[in-house]
Amino acid sequence: MQLDSDDFQLFGLPRRFAQDRAHIDAQWKALQAEVHPDRFAGEGAAGQRRAMQWSVRVNEAHARLKDPLARAAYLCELHGARIEAESNTAMPAGFLMQQMQWREALDDAAGLAEVEALHDEVTAFRRAALDELARACDEREDWSAAAEQVRALMFVERFAHDVDRRVQALEE
Repeated sequence: MQLDSDDFQLFGLPRRFAQDRAHIDAQWKALQAEVHPDRFAGEGAAGQRRAMQWSVRVNEAHARLKDPLARAAYLCELHGARIEAESNTAMPAGFLMQQMQWREALDDAAGLAEVEALHDEVTAFRRAALDELARACDEREDWSAAAEQVRALMFVERFAHDVDRRVQALEE
């Protein structure tokens, strides 16, 4: 293992969006067992420090690989398509209209049933967007389109969290 390996190399995975979460988790456990600082207790401060670096590196890679959106963003970056979510917020007009309609629907929702229906709609949209992201990454290798899809999904994720909070507030 090398600290400068990309996450996929570190975990022995192909550079693809589609991954088996159970396999990612199993690789993480195996790597953690290999680099856990307790295994290097007898190697002094330098060995402990190196083991800690490895442990942190493995945990960071696991966090990126297990999250589909983070994994896609990482793949885009590896292929030169920067996400730049803070500075590139341009979205297609249809997508922005959908976002505004959802926001209005959430603001106007009077009861739990309406918010849950919105939740279901957003969940279906997210699932379809992730499927399109998988095609952009794994089939077409269109990293520019994948980066745009990642940025769009970041908006959807934020809105989904707002919907979840509203559901929780109505259930209390």
